[in-house]
Amino acid sequence: MRTEILKIDDYQMAYPLQRIAPLEKILFVDIETTGFTAKSSSLYLIGIAYYAENTWFIKQWFAENYEDEKEVLNAFFSFADSYSHLIHFNGNNFDLPYLLQKCEQYELPYTFDHFEGIDLYKRISPYKFFLNIPNCKQKTLESFLEIDRKDTYNGGELIGIYQDYVNQPSENNYHLLLLHNSDDMRGMLQLTSLLAYYDLFNEKLRAIKVQANSYRDYHGNQQHALLMKIELPCMLPRPLSIVANGCYFNSDGIDGLIKVPIYDEEMKFFYSNYKDYYYLPEEDVALHKSVASFVDKEHRTQATAATCYTRKTSSYLPQWELLVEPFFKRDYKSKEMFFELTDECKKDRMLFSEYAEHILHKMLQFEKRS
Repeated sequence: MRTEILKIDDYQMAYPLQRIAPLEKILFVDIETTGFTAKSSSLYLIGIAYYAENTWFIKQWFAENYEDEKEVLNAFFSFADSYSHLIHFNGNNFDLPYLLQKCEQYELPYTFDHFEGIDLYKRISPYKFFLNIPNCKQKTLESFLEIDRKDTYNGGELIGIYQDYVNQPSENNYHLLLLHNSDDMRGMLQLTSLLAYYDLFNEKLRAIKVQANSYRDYHGNQQHALLMKIELPCMLPRPLSIVANGCYFNSDGIDGLIKVPIYDEEMKFFYSNYKDYYYLPEEDVALHKSVASFVDKEHRTQATAATCYTRKTSSYLPQWELLVEPFFKRDYKSKEMFFELTDECKKDRMLFSEYAEHILHKMLQFEKRS
């Protein structure tokens, strides 16, 4: 077995990994194998990235022959024992199960039970629609972030190079094999900046400015919209724009702006206990029986769920799940819900912070269905 340690002098941390854990407790991992199944292939390289002495290092354990597998596994797990957080790329589907199968094969006692795992692929892939990328392969994401690689080989091509090395060791092939892995490790470190998109949809947001604006749309029609400037959990590596459900989100990477249409119209509030109400057809309104009992019987009927409402003309904001009560609808069968933009509501900054989260979550769901 050969071991290499490389200091990363040129890495500028774009994402605050301290949000996850102390840097000294975080370990990145990536493995290289001659196949996808542990029983029928060989593990020839484990690479890690770790933080020490105020900088990042890459360490690689390389199996010079097929018999070095067990030594490589022991070296990795012994080193990893003092870490609490393991970051990888699609490791839940490949790297970690493969390593555990190899441990079982050699009757080694190691597990990943004490680790908090973070799969970059799993965290980033739900947002590929917004990033406008065809897939979430590591090299695709690196291209999105304009990350340069020195390595020009893929994992499949390196299998033959490793087999050649085992049969006839050469320093050139050795460095080619290590370069691919070290580029993967460097790439993973830089891909952590994409966790900012995960945080955008999963962390608490804070509305720092809220205002209602009037404007003319593309067709010259007067429109009314709510504008919410939000503070992002952390800086996005690339600007982001989303249009969905009639709402708009835009970010230059530092702050975010959400625009939501305001509907100035008459809507209906439906009472749930309709059996306690009469419906007055001439007034098109429902009144509680304690009041409506004084109305002539020919001018009232027993209210139904569909007719038990009161009407109100005001300004309304959409909501796709019940966030604010009371809620209003255009008609009984409508699935769209709204809440009134009252003067009291306009002063509630916490409400609009929650509303910003609500809008973004619904934009994400809408985009996934598209």
